[in-house]
Amino acid sequence: MNATGGEPDIAGVATLFADPTRARVLMALVDGRALPASVLASEAGVTPQALSSQLSRLLSTGFLEVERSGRYRYYRISDPRVISALEALAPLASVPPVTSLRQSTRAGALRAGRTCYDHLAGRLGAAVTQGLIDRGALVPEDGIRDNRRRDSDPLSSQLRHHPYRLGDTSVLVGLGVPRERLDGSASRRPLLRFCLDWTEQRHHLAGRLGSDLLAAFTGAGWVTRASGNRAVRVTPAGATALRECLGIKAG
Repeated sequence: MNATGGEPDIAGVATLFADPTRARVLMALVDGRALPASVLASEAGVTPQALSSQLSRLLSTGFLEVERSGRYRYYRISDPRVISALEALAPLASVPPVTSLRQSTRAGALRAGRTCYDHLAGRLGAAVTQGLIDRGALVPEDGIRDNRRRDSDPLSSQLRHHPYRLGDTSVLVGLGVPRERLDGSASRRPLLRFCLDWTEQRHHLAGRLGSDLLAAFTGAGWVTRASGNRAVRVTPAGATALRECLGIKAG
């Protein structure tokens, strides 16, 4: 996707998002996982044969990469900027009417809780972020004691600037994040990053800490991932733990 000289070909890139099948494929992969073509065809609502040419185009333009495992090929988004573009476009898009119970259930599940690349999003992600603020694990430095959208926030997946700093780390350790991971020098990836959630219009935690929290929650059996899409479900044990640790109702 890198251009050398001249004006960026925005129209050319936009056509890759404009096809409904390609758009559904990219949205299915936006959580960072690699999925086989059979699952992607189901997500896009097309036959594997119809999907093949669309996957080829996304591969040739560098939006996707493929990894072989035995007889199977697994596809993933190759560039995080594709994910940022998708999350930026989502709030501007109209929401088509739900025409089946399956669609309604799936759409509702994604709004309730989903992954955004490698961290929690949707109502669950926003609620966890607010719970961390309420418990002092995240401290807003702009005087606003919640995770509402700030006036200067762009409609994009990740905020270039955010108003939070790390607070009481014992809360995070209690949620299963290893204490050594809370050291700012633990890796080159920033500890704190935030996205403006496109369904909630509130901040949700991203960055290394967001990734570590999702890993801790799944490792403890507090949340489980849906098969074939990026929805997550809070288990009964998780609902109890999140209520006790963060004061939020989930599940």
